Amino acid sequence: MRKWTGIGLVTAVVVLGLGLAACGQSKTTAKPKQDLNLPATAALDTIDLAKATGYGQTGNVFESFYRLGKDGKVAPGLADSAKVSADQKTWTFHIRDNAKWSNGDSITAQDFVYSWRRTLTPATKSTYTYLFSGIKGADKIIAGKADPDTIGIHAKNRRTVVIQLDKPMAYFKILMAYPLFAPQNQKVVDKYGKKYATKSQYMVYSGPFKIQGWKGTGNTWSFVKNNQYWDHKVVKLQKINYQVVANPQTGLGLYQNKKLDFAQLSNEQVKNYKNNAAFKEYPYSIMIHLKYNFKDTDATKRKQLSNQNLRQAIALSLNRAELTKKVLGDGSVTPTGFVTSGLAKNPKTGKDFATEQAVKNTTTYNPQLAKQKWAAAQKQLGTKTVTLSILAGNDDPMASTVTQYLKGQLEKTLPGFKLNIQNVPAQVAQQRSQNGDFDIYLSHWGADFNDPISFMQIPVSSNSLNYGKWSNKTYDNLIQRAQNQDAANPERRWEDMVQAAKLINKTQSFTPLYQADYAYLQRTNVKGIIHNTAGTQWSYKYAYIK
Repeated sequence: MRKWTGIGLVTAVVVLGLGLAACGQSKTTAKPKQDLNLPATAALDTIDLAKATGYGQTGNVFESFYRLGKDGKVAPGLADSAKVSADQKTWTFHIRDNAKWSNGDSITAQDFVYSWRRTLTPATKSTYTYLFSGIKGADKIIAGKADPDTIGIHAKNRRTVVIQLDKPMAYFKILMAYPLFAPQNQKVVDKYGKKYATKSQYMVYSGPFKIQGWKGTGNTWSFVKNNQYWDHKVVKLQKINYQVVANPQTGLGLYQNKKLDFAQLSNEQVKNYKNNAAFKEYPYSIMIHLKYNFKDTDATKRKQLSNQNLRQAIALSLNRAELTKKVLGDGSVTPTGFVTSGLAKNPKTGKDFATEQAVKNTTTYNPQLAKQKWAAAQKQLGTKTVTLSILAGNDDPMASTVTQYLKGQLEKTLPGFKLNIQNVPAQVAQQRSQNGDFDIYLSHWGADFNDPISFMQIPVSSNSLNYGKWSNKTYDNLIQRAQNQDAANPERRWEDMVQAAKLINKTQSFTPLYQADYAYLQRTNVKGIIHNTAGTQWSYKYAYIK
């Protein structure tokens, strides 16, 4: 998940807080109008399921075999039953007889087969094909060595989907709740051709809502109730109106004037509204961290960034408690490692992965030890001074604050260390990071589903998202073991990932800064919203205005 939250239908739709309004509610016993007015930080850039770069809202309009329910647990979706073989490598799903598209077409097994093949077709340019890894044939298809039609999915009959895996996947069930794996209607794709998904009317929907009023551009659109949805009787909301809001101050003003029913707060606003009855905090499985460029084109910088003592000195110089509480002040959490807290629990003990990955003197503030590490680095590098640059996308209002804080802390704690700040537009920062054009990158990663592997797969040597090109054979072997020979053994698989996470901590190949948490004002008569820290973060299927 290459964005701050993945809450939007795509990256650009970071709808950071979607509450429900008491619009039309009178003082009589009349039922309140079930319409919502919600903010988005940017316009939608696509509604094509196969081309999306984020799926945090998508579960409201597209549904897969399952959907994500409360507390990140799998809930019933388009499938009314599922069977798994004894070797855990074959899954058989039965599609509900009453599963329909928003245009009334029946949703069939072939719609799933077509969807997966279309998403994996190179011309589609999907950015999420890596999530198919583990499904039979997917790795060869992703590598361009096999045809998308060879992916391990077929329609046994009109209502039965059979999926074959290369190996058991401990997280397969929750993966099948991700909208990326939802069906697509080939008849509609063919009917509209190049027009497909360019406007909301050139699309059909399988979820509780359908999109209305989206014209390919523009700052407003709506989700309206999908009366063809198999479980439409439980859906109480009639309409969700979205409006792009440029900044928190504008959003707060619209909220106060009852033009919006939910408002994300800046860190300054949090201080003023923390005791308000409408104040709410929603955590996310997003880790803001530093990526180091181990293949820096500058040979001197490459040597410096490859020095473990230097990276450890940087990590130990940062007072994360001060950063989260005083600098950010938005409820963000201090990390214990690369994986966020609250994401997954030990299958045997129930202990949080974040607790188990902790390594002493890695993510804690220890300026004395930082100075010792710095001195060791200076000696190994044969220099008293190191000058590096930090790259950050300035579209996020906190980027400047965080980079300024890092510069102040590091230059104060490590005499001779200089940090230059390069705050550029987010799109530029993303492109530069992909091209390896950075020294240190203020980056972020959010879990696509509730399993540590959603984080742990990123630092693998072969992963294209490992922009800093860190490579460690021990780490690769641990993740390979977790994904293959230990895949069917939950306890051994867990231990593989814990050891891998500890290795990242010890080497500080990635330096975690804080786990994102966002604060909002939300109308107090809003009920039934399901919010999860990963995957489809926001669900309004059961939401209503009391």
